[in-house]
This record gives sequence, C-alpha cells and structure tokens, in this order.
Amino acid sequence: MQKKKTRGLFDEEMRLDKLTKQNDPLVKLQSHINFELFRSLLTESFKKEPRGAGGAPPFDYVMMFKILVLQKFYNLSDDKTEFQILDRMSFMRFLGLSLCDKVPDSKTIWNFREELTKRGMIEKLFAKVNELLENKGVLVNNGTMLDASFVEVPRQRNSRDENKEIKNGETPDQWKMNPHKLSQKDVDARWTKKNNVNYYGYKNHIKADVKTKIIEKYTVTAANVHDSKLLECLIDESDKGQELYADSAYTGETIEKLLIEKEIQGQINEKGCRYKPLTDVQKENNRIKSKTRARVEHIFGFVKNSMKVSVIRTIGQVRAEAQIGLLNLTYNLFRCTQLKVVL
Repeated sequence: MQKKKTRGLFDEEMRLDKLTKQNDPLVKLQSHINFELFRSLLTESFKKEPRGAGGAPPFDYVMMFKILVLQKFYNLSDDKTEFQILDRMSFMRFLGLSLCDKVPDSKTIWNFREELTKRGMIEKLFAKVNELLENKGVLVNNGTMLDASFVEVPRQRNSRDENKEIKNGETPDQWKMNPHKLSQKDVDARWTKKNNVNYYGYKNHIKADVKTKIIEKYTVTAANVHDSKLLECLIDESDKGQELYADSAYTGETIEKLLIEKEIQGQINEKGCRYKPLTDVQKENNRIKSKTRARVEHIFGFVKNSMKVSVIRTIGQVRAEAQIGLLNLTYNLFRCTQLKVVL
C-alpha cells in the first residue's frame, strides 16, 4: 500500500507549472489578450442606479466575461461550466480564482449572459475586439471571404399543422394555452436540406479577412435563408476596392450589380447548370479562386473540430444570435494566439 503524502506548500504551483508545460491553451490566451480592455465597456453596460444598502455584490464583470469565453471554447453548458471551474485548476487560474474563492453558479452564469443579450453587448464586445485588431494593424483590408455554416439547435417534433402555422408566423393555439410548452418551443428555427442532409436551426453568415482569417462581420438567420441574401448585410464601405471571395452560392445578376455599385472586385466561383456546363476556362478560374476562398473553411473547421460546436442549446433567434456572436468572438480571440498578436 502506497504511503499517503502530506500536502506541501508548493504542490498547487507545481501542478500548474506542469499544465503550462503541456501547452495549456488558456495560458496562451491570457498572455495574448488583456481582458481588462473590456472592463470599461462591461462596467458601463451594467451600471445601475443605487437602490440603497443590501444585497451581495456582483461577481467581477471581466471574470464573468472570461467564463463565457471558456464556455464557448470548451462547448460547456452552464451546469458543466460551474462544475469544471470547481474541478479544474487551469480554469481557476485563468479566472484568477483560488480554492477559497466563491465560484458563480450555473444560474448566475445564465443571468449574466442573458443581461449581455438584452443589452446588445455581444455585438459591442465583438466590435471591440476588431477595433483593437485594427489599431494594431492586423486587419489591413487586403481582401475578404464570405461563407455560412449551419448551427443546429435541438430538433423539435412538431406536427405538420404546427409547422405550417409556425412558417406562417403564427403560434399554434395549443401552445398558447400551455405557457410551459410554449417556452420550450423555438418558433424562429427552420428546417433545410443540403446535400441530402437535413438541418434544423440557424446559419452563421460571416465575412472574414483573407490574410488573417479573422471574422470581421457576422449575421445570423434561420437555416433556410439562402447565403446570397445576406451579402448586402455583410459588405460595407471598408470593402471598396477589395477582392471578395465566395463560392457559387453567391452568384446572380443582382449580386454582380451590387458589387459593381459598391466598387468591389468579385472573385466569386461561377456556377454551371444542366444545359450550360462550365467551360474548361471557367473551371480553371474557379480552381484558382478556390485556393483563396477555401481559407474561410479553416474558420468553420476550428469551430467544429477544436471548439466542438455544431449545436447550441438555446431557444429563439435572439438567444441564438448571442450564442453565435460569442462563438465568433471566442474564435477571434483564439485566432490572435495563433497569429501571435498581443492585445
């Protein structure tokens, strides 16, 4: 039987050193991102009129924001996040917590994210990261890429009549009579099919920088919305004179006219059809364009393979937009570590 060792003064420090030597990604993130840069934005957002003495003080806003980043990078639910913070030394170190500190529970984490969502703070935090990157000269506007990816939500088993009413913008009467059931129904998510695979949920439409693969802009729609309909929402004045890469989903006369009007150089893959197949020249042009356009797939690859996010457990488009916004924001933060950019 192995003799039980007495706990030493430096055991915790030695364990953390071992985690660092094994390339703890949170250590890299902490060394590249100064999260205090978000404090003023978070504090201003949560400023409230004083209501007198009483009540427990809120948890540090920056720490709570870092918890949401942890959630997205490791794809954790609120309950799992609370458990992992209590259990993992690497999480505690990243959050600046010790064993004697109080840890936010799952409800507190949920409430914090809800407040950010209601106040439109996710978009502002995302914009703050990109502003810092622009000030560092990381985003130099040398071309952009467009693409979209499905982000599914838990599938619902509705009847055909219920789905028909939802598509018409109506709420089934039986749901209205049962508020608890209605609160669990997502009337914004939609079904769609691609390559004979069914998807249910939303789409994450992004515009990314060609060189750095940083997400510059994003928007969220139901899964059945065609990619090309969001092009006008994603482009802006900063794209003037730049090359824009996208796959053949973004073809059409309307898009061509829009790009000419905005003075954007379209590098969009051409699409063939049954009675008008692509010529050899068009195929070669598509191959050349795809060498650059394919870089956008690396973004979705990181999200799905490294962050393990293809499904979000939320109800309604407002919350889906917040979750997907946090997803894109977290990707950009970790992309900074890959680019060795210090903010």
